[in-house]
Amino acid sequence: MYRGRLERDLSLWVGKGLLGQETATTLLAEYDGRPASFSLGRVLMALAAVLLASAILLVVASNWEAIPRLVRVGVVLALIWVVHIAAARMLARGATAAAGGLLVIGAMSFGGAISLVGQMYHLSGDEQTVMYLWFAIATISAILFRSGAVTVVAGFLSWASFAVYLQNYDTHWVGLDPWMAPVMAAITIALVRYTDAERARHLAYLLLIGWLAWLYTLYEEIAVALAFAVGGMAAVVLAALPLPRIASLVRTAGAAPAFYSFLVAAIGFLLLHIEIEGGWRLVVLGVATLAASVLAIALHGRDNGAVRYLAYMSFAAEMLYLASVTVGSILGTSSLFLFSGLVVALVAWLVIRLERRFSANAQGERA
Repeated sequence: MYRGRLERDLSLWVGKGLLGQETATTLLAEYDGRPASFSLGRVLMALAAVLLASAILLVVASNWEAIPRLVRVGVVLALIWVVHIAAARMLARGATAAAGGLLVIGAMSFGGAISLVGQMYHLSGDEQTVMYLWFAIATISAILFRSGAVTVVAGFLSWASFAVYLQNYDTHWVGLDPWMAPVMAAITIALVRYTDAERARHLAYLLLIGWLAWLYTLYEEIAVALAFAVGGMAAVVLAALPLPRIASLVRTAGAAPAFYSFLVAAIGFLLLHIEIEGGWRLVVLGVATLAASVLAIALHGRDNGAVRYLAYMSFAAEMLYLASVTVGSILGTSSLFLFSGLVVALVAWLVIRLERRFSANAQGERA
């Protein structure tokens, strides 16, 4: 998709005399020479690795009692060593896809080995400890081999660990274990930056949002929802500040930090609307929601399409909600639809004006 748009833009610039044909061809060739961010072959290789690892563990588990104890330990250790040595050889040859698949098998084999050896020798421990150890081993493997595939595995293991906790403790807060979810998310983000597994960062951000949503279910208080709204908007503003260290981190992370920060704020405003049903507080909340949407657009709207569209949706939804609450109690249904249509038209007009301003600012900067 991007290549087609780039090719059209280059042709347009060549036609206007802004760029030479030779330069345009060189630029397109340079883009074609970059490694693809998405590869169907790599995806299929990862899926094959998951299926093979599952098959090996199921075969071993089904015949576990018939295999002598020392042989069981030897099989588990041999499997782990063989796949990692083979992965190292593949990396030395430049076969990154095959190496990634083998490392996925190795990471999954570690989990199976921990569980099976624990059962075999009746070692003390629980599911949660197994998940922590599995995540730690996957993290070490991702660091040693600088593997994006294992980083993805670690991201899913962080989700699995949080799910095991919620299941074991019936979604209650017990001890320090709940803090492991944000800790694992932070580790996953660090692995993403180290291994360049860009898409895996969404696993970490979504885990944090899921963890925050779980916190709200524990308390269900206005203070928690307000903390989401205020904290999310503070992160949105912080992501836009021209501070050298913060700006460099945000720039290399792409659209994700600002988008997920504003998503947390939007969730907070939604929860506040659930808690506040009417009165002057609802009016203040509505104005604050509209102001937050406008602020997000002003800070990130030009360069961050995800934030821009989420802010548009929040602004339009808030306008329609306020119209339904204030006008719906006075006018009939048909009048409400008419007023809502006018509101949507007003929002569309504002969006068009903002889009034009963004375009004009971008052209002014290029000039």
